[in-house]
Amino acid sequence: MRCWAWCWLVCVSLTSVAADTDVWPTLIAHLNQAHIPLENVALVVQAVDGGPALISHNAQLAMHPASVMKVVTSYAALQALGPAYRWKTEVYQQGRLNDGVLEGDLILKGGGDPALDIPAFWQLLQDIQQQGIRHLHGQLRLDTSMYAAAVSQRPVLDDAPLRAYNANPSALLLNGRSTSFRFSLQSTTPTPTVQIQQAWPLPQIQVINQLEVVAGACVDWKASLQYQVSPSADGVTVTFNGRYPIECDTPRYLALSVLSEADYMAFTFRQLWQSLGGTWTGKVVMQPTPPDATRVTTWWSPPLDQVLRDINKWSNNVMARQVMLTLGAELGKLPVDETTAKQALVDALRKQGLVFPELVLENGAGLSRIERISAQHLAELLLRAYQQPIMPILMASLPLLGVDGTTQKRLIPQAGHAYLKTGSLAGVSSLAGYVQNQRGQRYVFVMLVNHPNAAASRASQDAVLTSLIGTP
Repeated sequence: MRCWAWCWLVCVSLTSVAADTDVWPTLIAHLNQAHIPLENVALVVQAVDGGPALISHNAQLAMHPASVMKVVTSYAALQALGPAYRWKTEVYQQGRLNDGVLEGDLILKGGGDPALDIPAFWQLLQDIQQQGIRHLHGQLRLDTSMYAAAVSQRPVLDDAPLRAYNANPSALLLNGRSTSFRFSLQSTTPTPTVQIQQAWPLPQIQVINQLEVVAGACVDWKASLQYQVSPSADGVTVTFNGRYPIECDTPRYLALSVLSEADYMAFTFRQLWQSLGGTWTGKVVMQPTPPDATRVTTWWSPPLDQVLRDINKWSNNVMARQVMLTLGAELGKLPVDETTAKQALVDALRKQGLVFPELVLENGAGLSRIERISAQHLAELLLRAYQQPIMPILMASLPLLGVDGTTQKRLIPQAGHAYLKTGSLAGVSSLAGYVQNQRGQRYVFVMLVNHPNAAASRASQDAVLTSLIGTP
């Protein structure tokens, strides 16, 4: 009886893409198998050249998009800031410089750069030394005053404060404040072991490895892994224990945020500064730039179009949050907070004729339990973007199906036929972007699933995509 009711609902609410398409029985079967009611699914498919939607189900329902919200933030940023927009990190000195020795403080003033990674920071420090400062006898001051203090103190999701995806923004964010741990199997006799290495090794982060290699598939290897972080004399100790599946025969990575902002900067600065031949005898302090400081140099980030590829292809939350905050900062209302940033994002959409009454924003990354948007308005945004000069930039920033990013291993037979942003949280699974079929026709595709079993909806998403794209 329930199956009959579902089939009837499909018939009245969905329109087949092509006469020979048999996607709906398959879609219903997958949803049934996952125990996901159709009322918890929103689906829109529409040709990019306009006309009525080919598929529209629950299109006006406000739903949680998870990381698909990054598409909204990306579009607003491209329109408000422009694809060539760059962030700056300014360097100042206070004190007397004599023969390479700064008898005073070096000041790093953050401008909200989302992309200040370790190689970029190394180049910045090299530039500072080329300006004549090689030996620092004062403090390293971090000026993060561009952001309101509350921005760096937001609560985390899923009771996982150490996971890098939960890192809060900072006007002087270095490397996402992330330590990436690499896990790899080592063939030893008589029992294999796991080697754990830091991708960017800091000696102040000590690792204790208590992992046990066990038989099993490498499907959800993180589920049986535990970690604890405890302070040590000059840093932290990270202890890993639990089980590691023997079928994880290629390296796996886990990104954690195990150091405070000040410690992460202090340890990284000291290591890089000394590697360049400099010395430093002071400490890190968090203070605004004094008015009498002298500018040393300015570091410019990569342009926005490049930053968006890093954000969307790998769904980087803290970078997306910094982009939304930048929208607010550009209004000149400093220190900026999420309230100002949200209004700036909504205003940027409104200037493009996009008014979404149901839109609920918290941080613009989808890392939230309250963010909402409808599938219809996501599709409207994607359609509007397709007709504008920014279209190639926005599309190229999305994961390419079966090729890269978060869709790298998905639907390999249809590889290259879709640019899709993924989104996943507990109870949320979403996809949105552009799909091109075997005949060269292109569609906007949006599918949002909000249900406790949403993680099991991938097969139903893939069924619609496969039907839409066709078989090579």
